[in-house]
Amino acid sequence: MAETTQFVKEVNDAGFDEAVKSNRVALVDCWAPWCGPCRILAPTIEALAKDYGDKVKFFKLNTDENPRVTTQFRIRSIPTLFIFVDGKLADTIIGAVPRQYIEGKLKALLPQ
Repeated sequence: MAETTQFVKEVNDAGFDEAVKSNRVALVDCWAPWCGPCRILAPTIEALAKDYGDKVKFFKLNTDENPRVTTQFRIRSIPTLFIFVDGKLADTIIGAVPRQYIEGKLKALLPQ
């Protein structure tokens, strides 16, 4: 099931490296269709993408369909959010956390 929206793009194993390297700051939401907390977090990610779309690129990665990235980053719990800065992993958030928590992490990593 495609999770691409106007503000959040779907990414897969093949395009993952390019996606996180092509943007100054990128957030990747690692999820699965059967995951209740992932579904709860989805509107928060969408709202953040709408508000920060000019500063941060937002992606969704289905962990069931993308074993390379899931294994590479040792994803054991979902939702897992990765924040990349200049192509390097800068922060990881695990669980369905409040918007303010995610926003605080993003603000700390954005250029002033």
